[in-house]
Amino acid sequence: MPRPGAVDPIAEAGRQWRAHGWDDAADGMLAVTSIMRAQAIVLARVEEVLRPLGLSFARYELLQLLSFTRSGALPMARAGALLQVHPASVTNAATRLETAGFVQRRPSPDDGRAVLVEITEQGRSVAAKATDELNAGVFRRPGLSPESVRTLVDVVRELRADAGDLG
Repeated sequence: MPRPGAVDPIAEAGRQWRAHGWDDAADGMLAVTSIMRAQAIVLARVEEVLRPLGLSFARYELLQLLSFTRSGALPMARAGALLQVHPASVTNAATRLETAGFVQRRPSPDDGRAVLVEITEQGRSVAAKATDELNAGVFRRPGLSPESVRTLVDVVRELRADAGDLG
């Protein structure tokens, strides 16, 4: 809850935008700035849970993706496509996870040019623990009512669709 007399800096920015004659862009600026601030808040909560496990959100996402596959392995390029991240990001995450013993990389038996990233038993264990802790500490209580969560997901999906992000 805001403290009495507190000024919302984003609302103040909106007031300034309008005062400078940018009325047509003020609501968009408020939306973008609000999303960016919300992302920072959520990321901080997620990282607070993951940091003690030696994970970042990017590394957790890769582990969880691998744990969802039947074989526990994916070509690096496919993992990047499914996570919607740059190949260098997957390489970085895989390198850090491999150093921690959570994944191993090996040549693909089906394609000599491809590299598979495969989750280890230790990786499965830490992914399961991280998921339990994220569910308990973040996902079940995201800071919004259930109705607001559904609305937010729908609104953000609209934004993603406009950007061509839905595949």
